[in-house]
Amino acid sequence: MAFERVGVVGLGTMGAGIAEVFARAGLRVIGVEADAEMLARGRGLMERSTGRAVDKGKLTGAERDEILGRVTLTTSRADLRDADLVIEAIPEILDYKVSLFEDLDGICKPETVLATNTSSLSVTAIAAATGRPGRVVGLHFFNPAPVMRLVEVVSTVVTEPGVVGAVSELAGRLGKTAVTVGDRAGFVVNRLLLPYLNHAVALMEQGVAGRDDIDLAMKLGVGLPMGPFTLLDLIGLDTSYEVMEVLFDETRERRHAPSPLLRELVTAGLLGRKSGRGFYGEERVHPSEAGRSGAITFDVAGPGSEELVARLAAAGFERSGEGADVVLRLADRPVVEHAVRLRDPATMVGVHLVGDQVAELASTALTSDAAAAAAADLMKVVGLSPVPCKDRAGFVVDALLYPYLNDAVRMHDAGYASIDDIDAAMRLGCGYPAGPFQMLESLGLARVRDGLRALYAEYREPAFAPAPLLDQLVTAGASEFPRR
Repeated sequence: MAFERVGVVGLGTMGAGIAEVFARAGLRVIGVEADAEMLARGRGLMERSTGRAVDKGKLTGAERDEILGRVTLTTSRADLRDADLVIEAIPEILDYKVSLFEDLDGICKPETVLATNTSSLSVTAIAAATGRPGRVVGLHFFNPAPVMRLVEVVSTVVTEPGVVGAVSELAGRLGKTAVTVGDRAGFVVNRLLLPYLNHAVALMEQGVAGRDDIDLAMKLGVGLPMGPFTLLDLIGLDTSYEVMEVLFDETRERRHAPSPLLRELVTAGLLGRKSGRGFYGEERVHPSEAGRSGAITFDVAGPGSEELVARLAAAGFERSGEGADVVLRLADRPVVEHAVRLRDPATMVGVHLVGDQVAELASTALTSDAAAAAAADLMKVVGLSPVPCKDRAGFVVDALLYPYLNDAVRMHDAGYASIDDIDAAMRLGCGYPAGPFQMLESLGLARVRDGLRALYAEYREPAFAPAPLLDQLVTAGASEFPRR
């Protein structure tokens, strides 16, 4: 299956980037837009993108001219009649895409493969609108297309044998890593990413932790490129809301229903960076700075407490034992269970160390403001960023991370995508330091399973119950997922 002439319909930011990617790989490209003005805008996007590459020394002027010279621009879809592959990058509205594919089906030669760049809509529904459903696939690029290495290749139940392999091979020719997935809402990346982001909004709405603290915990504690609220603003709250709606329409799972706060912000036109304000406005998060603590005396209890005692001692603080102003309890279960055993429960603050930079500080219903403030100051003294939160199962990091990992296990167990493809998708599509299965095996399967059990016991969210495959592997004493 030879692809030498490619059509791209829709030359907005994504479409222009896709056209540039194909042209960089030496293919002839026919770019189609609705009118001359939009066509000129698409041309300008490609010129600016390739111009930046020249400025950075990644292209020569001659190479840039060759790339742009491979792109023919037109307002007539009829010019796509000889294309070997046509990919659309028009707005994410199913009716628009169905209408376009009906039109392309009548224009293009029978052997032409038609592809949609949809990020979450049903590829099957789009394919069914044509007379060639076996030659319709999803080809989901990530923005900016010339930079991002991942492409999701989506097959349906009627995709012809060989088509997915040929399109995946083409993606490799473009310098991309292709992951092959089934036709489920959100595919791999959005199906795993957006519920995690939506869950972060829910935790903030429930008062478990604040926006800045959640962002800090996931960025510094887990090593993610940015926190969930910063990422939501970057993606666009309207785009995130639409993907969650698609996920909910398919699964009818409670946790896939868009957060009420997300809906409220979208309705108000606060869409993130594109509108100038979303979860963040002009203000910026300021990292915690080291300082001196207002605590006069402290005590530390729980597994691993000696290391924290040593760090505080090195900073000039001496453990005083019973009667301390603040009692730091290292715990991963409800801290209040320990607090009620103290003579003064108001002095206890739970501590959960995440990595080597973050300390989650869990206040119980009995914790005093003075004890919470003293605990935060003590963490700053030893060089840790404090993340205040409520005494809830999983606190912040585990409450967000473990359900995401569980979703990945369920995805693989359903035969929807392979472990390697899921890991590659999240690393390349989101810039995560490791894929979900790499994270699971690093954290320990039993630890994640037990953490999910605690989350399910508290929140009674069905999706928090450990995936059967995870539970079975832990029961069998396995430390890794079998790769088939």
